[in-house]
Amino acid sequence: MQTPIQISLKISHILYFFAVLFTTISARLIYMQIHLSNEYLIQSTKNYSRLEQVTSPRGNITDAYGNLLVTNRPIVHIYWQGAADIQLNQATRDTLHNLGQILEQPFLENDTVLTQIKRANRYCQKIRLASDITFEQLSKIKEQFPNHPAIIVGTDFERFYPHNSYASHILGYLGRINVESIGQMGLEKLHEDALKGNPGIILKTINSLGANLVQLELKKALSGSTIQTTIDLPLQNLVEQIFPEDVAGTIVIMNPADGALRAIVSRPNFNPNIFLHPITAQNWNSLQKNQPFLNRAFKACYPPGSIFKLITISAALEQRLIQHSEKTCCRGYLRFGGRKYWCSNRDGHGELSIHESIAKSCNILFFKIGKKIDIDLLHSYANKFGLGTKTGITFSEEQGLIPSRLWKKTTKNESWWQGETLSVTIGQSFLQVTPIQVARMIGSIFTGYLVTPRILLKEPVVKQPLDISPETRQLLRETMELTIQQGTGQSVKNIRDITIHAKTSTAQTSCLSKRELGTQYLEHGWFVSHISYKHHDPIILIILLENVGSSRVATRTAKDLLLGYKKLMDQTR
Repeated sequence: MQTPIQISLKISHILYFFAVLFTTISARLIYMQIHLSNEYLIQSTKNYSRLEQVTSPRGNITDAYGNLLVTNRPIVHIYWQGAADIQLNQATRDTLHNLGQILEQPFLENDTVLTQIKRANRYCQKIRLASDITFEQLSKIKEQFPNHPAIIVGTDFERFYPHNSYASHILGYLGRINVESIGQMGLEKLHEDALKGNPGIILKTINSLGANLVQLELKKALSGSTIQTTIDLPLQNLVEQIFPEDVAGTIVIMNPADGALRAIVSRPNFNPNIFLHPITAQNWNSLQKNQPFLNRAFKACYPPGSIFKLITISAALEQRLIQHSEKTCCRGYLRFGGRKYWCSNRDGHGELSIHESIAKSCNILFFKIGKKIDIDLLHSYANKFGLGTKTGITFSEEQGLIPSRLWKKTTKNESWWQGETLSVTIGQSFLQVTPIQVARMIGSIFTGYLVTPRILLKEPVVKQPLDISPETRQLLRETMELTIQQGTGQSVKNIRDITIHAKTSTAQTSCLSKRELGTQYLEHGWFVSHISYKHHDPIILIILLENVGSSRVATRTAKDLLLGYKKLMDQTR
């Protein structure tokens, strides 16, 4: 039996315990009510407030005349809005059945979808049932369910390339990073910030079941800016249609005065629309064949072949290694260093002037120049014409290669041999140029300056004086005119009312002995020209076709293109 003192002590302990407990609870309540009041207020607000981002439409990309190259198309989605129903009654099931027939999706037979619908119904949630439905489907839904509270029609925008693969290397495509579509190539990537716009924000107030009560627009969505290019859409379409089937290469059309690119085709190409939705690894791998994402106008390098003879003759004339009245006797080859250097015509051209040597693509004059000219001098003159240097265009581009003594010593640890110079004079050896560099070079012969190619209408025109005498440039123009009248470009000379100055080139890609081993060893074909037609601005036309065996294919393509160009100018301008 406990004594009174023991009982009193036990009661004291119990009272002390409750006193401590009361003090702890009171302190915690005071801390929560005073010190954490703002935090709990924010959390309670979140329980009934939701912030939703509203996607802003990307800006359009147009040609020089406002024709759409890239835009957005409206797409319609069908949503199901739950209404706090725990079970799906028969009327709801009938609605879902009829809606599924219209959308060709058996919602009631798909356990996964049905579970999502039941959950949406229970918690007043909204779920998407169908995306990008057709106009016919939308019409049937509007007719059969004009005011159904559970069926919501939502509108969104999707990027749209109306001309499919046309100009795809210039326009680029979009790729998804998380949930956002971002430019992955071309203008879509270069001008991502301007095109993407600013998303909007909506504040929604919901009840305890998730049903939307009120919504307030906090920030208005702003669409992206329109980008206007220098592309001429009808001309672009013409070039796309003319380009030979199953041939890799590029066609560049540029205004030589201001550098505006009027049409750019690179083949193989791709359809940017396919990247708007996820693609399988198998489809992605199949797209890699023949490098369709390589912009061959800017990012691929090729031997220039006979086009380089314009550089060689310029250097020889400017340095007085030859005279304007120079005559050359071509017997089909020239001996140097114990070997024969062959002309394109192994039977020989006979006696030729400078103009005729270039027009008929005779090699002998250039071999003679190669015997006495220094490779570093040729390197210098090629640079004057913009070869071996980047053009300054906003797109990523290759620099190309113009060999020199220093280059060979640095990269190969070998000395330069004069016999190699003979190959360089006719555009072979280590030479590598890009088609856009050649376009700039040909333009400078007629304008007297190198212009920076541009793709945006508002880009400034940048010019650099060409350090070549007017007399030399005049001779180059005369030889290019003779190429059409009597030389390798004669097949286009009968096109009426059009003035054509051109140079053709068959550029070797390997030893001639390998030609029988496959098309990949065949020569590339070039046709480069300055075109004037009536009152229209002159254009530079560059055609490069890979592994077609000779320049004849490029020349035939040029003829078809120029005939179409005349009709287009007469019809639309």
